[in-house]
Amino acid sequence: MQDIIRIAVDGPAGAGKSTIAKEIARELNIDYIDTGAMYRAIALKLIRTGVDYNNPQQLEEMLKTTDVDFADGKTFLDGEDISGLIRTDEVSAVASPSSAIPAIRYKLTDLQQAMGQRKSIIMDGRDIGTVVFPDAEFKFYMVADPEIRARRRTEELIMKGEKAEFESVFAEMVKRDKQDSERAFRPLKKADDAIEIDSSNLNIEEVTNLMLSYIRKEK
Repeated sequence: MQDIIRIAVDGPAGAGKSTIAKEIARELNIDYIDTGAMYRAIALKLIRTGVDYNNPQQLEEMLKTTDVDFADGKTFLDGEDISGLIRTDEVSAVASPSSAIPAIRYKLTDLQQAMGQRKSIIMDGRDIGTVVFPDAEFKFYMVADPEIRARRRTEELIMKGEKAEFESVFAEMVKRDKQDSERAFRPLKKADDAIEIDSSNLNIEEVTNLMLSYIRKEK
């Protein structure tokens, strides 16, 4: 049986984590776990059930019977394919504040760790290498200049047909960086043994090849 490998990719918003993680998953033929989709799945269930995430008892009861998984690039909530239902503004509005609730983060951490025991995966987020998989075989911390990240995000939104202005995207990104790095519970930080990758002046192919070179050298 082939050894299971777990690849953790952390970093601030707009550094290119998800894009690169998907490319590496494709190259290595392993599963990409979209942690953002997992929090959106929980948000969708909160909306459907009417549970108040600030009510510990209600939330605990809901989480007891909640399962989130991935297969063939799709997101499943309690066995239902919800891939097309979790990218709405309504879900986003709930996912953002609820993702900071410790009980939800503990639940999803348990599910993420269970996935890493069953199969080889690559996962990106804010605390994958520090909390979810502190013993991951490979850890990367992706960074990029804030202005470059904001320009990339602005272009991405425009390509999706959404209205976006660089100045507002940049301001929101700086604000989010501060919140992520200064929050009391599981702040964004680089794991001591993570390899830092600065994607400011590299394209997708260059970053992918650089990270693959580290992985293949050690495999």
